[in-house]
Amino acid sequence: MSVSANDFRKAMGCFATGVTVITVDQDGEVHGMTANAFTAVSLDPVLVLVCVDHRARTHAHLHARKRFGVNVLRSDQQAIAEYYARSAETHQHPEAAGAHFDRTAQGTPVLQGALAYLECRLHSTQTAGDHTIFIAEVEEVVVRDGEPLLYFRSLYRDIKKIEKVRS
Repeated sequence: MSVSANDFRKAMGCFATGVTVITVDQDGEVHGMTANAFTAVSLDPVLVLVCVDHRARTHAHLHARKRFGVNVLRSDQQAIAEYYARSAETHQHPEAAGAHFDRTAQGTPVLQGALAYLECRLHSTQTAGDHTIFIAEVEEVVVRDGEPLLYFRSLYRDIKKIEKVRS
């Protein structure tokens, strides 16, 4: 029995996730992509993973730079998620979507106002179908107050709106 890509996509859409923007510096420029295929791997050492399509421009930058940021988006940062979900050729003016960046001591771009960010150093990679699993050691973490941006059934969601429906 074979599973169609469409059926698989629908099933995975039933799994609500947070939304991240993966950021990497390449020759002084910020490159990024929206990702919800992100998770913790280990506490000792502290490891996370992100899955990136081989066709994504960010894929090559992650391999080359071996250092990146994972920015967990706040509920009011949907425009940033949508901006970085588009093809990389359109990433000329991130400030138009409200994206402004700081740099860590290592030069990693991190999104101002993100709910949290993790500065990561590439640990290993694993090819998995049309994606690469990037496993990285977390070297720095910053957490801020706020509510997360969620993604469920191909739509962005706000946890406060979900809570109101449940009440």
